[in-house]
Amino acid sequence: MKNLHVKNFLKRNKKNIFNIVFLVLVFGLTLYYVFHGEDGDLSTLMGKMNKADVRWLAAAAAAIIFFIYGESHIIHYLLHTLGMKTKRFTCFLYSCIGFFFSCITPSASGGQPAQILYMRKNNLPVPVTTVVLMIVTITYKMVLVAVGLWLVIFDQQFIGKYLMGVLWIFYLGIGLNVFCVTSMMILVFHQKLATWIVISLVKFMERIHLLKHKPERVDKFLNSMAVYAQTAKYLKGHAPVIVKVFIITIIQRFSFFFVTYFIYRSYGLSGSSMYVVVMLQAVISLSVDMLPLPGGMGISEALFNIVYLPVFGQAFLLPGLILSRSFSFYTELFVSAALTVFAHFYIGRFTREEASYAKGWEFK
Repeated sequence: MKNLHVKNFLKRNKKNIFNIVFLVLVFGLTLYYVFHGEDGDLSTLMGKMNKADVRWLAAAAAAIIFFIYGESHIIHYLLHTLGMKTKRFTCFLYSCIGFFFSCITPSASGGQPAQILYMRKNNLPVPVTTVVLMIVTITYKMVLVAVGLWLVIFDQQFIGKYLMGVLWIFYLGIGLNVFCVTSMMILVFHQKLATWIVISLVKFMERIHLLKHKPERVDKFLNSMAVYAQTAKYLKGHAPVIVKVFIITIIQRFSFFFVTYFIYRSYGLSGSSMYVVVMLQAVISLSVDMLPLPGGMGISEALFNIVYLPVFGQAFLLPGLILSRSFSFYTELFVSAALTVFAHFYIGRFTREEASYAKGWEFK
């Protein structure tokens, strides 16, 4: 009987177990990469890290909390434009859930499904939450694309000076994000074209035997197109709202990019401008955003070591890397993890009053 319970548990949580094992494996490889072959002992490294000014570290921590809050503010704002009277704190929990599952899943693929699940527990209609989170994703990636295109069009000098060793992954990041945004916009605004593309692709893959013929696969896709129709309707009727969301997203994203600048200043370094330090972090975020690694682990550290070497110098490069990633990823991971556990018991049990506002709502 006990073995049966264990088997059922493993079957239900197979995907989560895989994600956790994959996360631990990548984390272990990242630690090996960061510390392998490093000269000097651990006490020397800790001594360098202890030189960081606590006031600037506090600013880095505040920037990460603001980054998480920024998404919750956008979710709260969009839900209210659709008549969903949710509390700001509840939206903050939705945001934490999204960031936690994004951190532990490849390509951040688990964030939005988890958010939709918990929003559903609060009686928010799935079509509404899907539209809201799609808008969040589109604007989120559009900011990254805007940063990349800004550098390509207006600042080739920056690229030539700092990015020559990572050009291939920088342009790959731009290309993948442009493809992602373009695909989502086609799904939203050109549904006939999107339907033709997907059906043609499915038929081609079935013809070359990469997929088995399943008529329900196309039917499922056609049913999901209703969500994109609702998104298109919302975007067309709420242009000022989308502009405001995009501006808020810029502020939110750059609060994240500023974390490394705060770490840089914590060591009293001043040889590089704020623009250079912040934009280098933006380049790293752009480059790793679409890669199938949880939180961009491994590749983010590798890029940091390359692009920030002339900024931090050899002496402070490793301490800067450890502190930067500690705040920009691991603080985000642990804070969002703790609040996700809290949300699991809080949402649906202590939010019944606000949940009642959403009952009977229909997309108009």
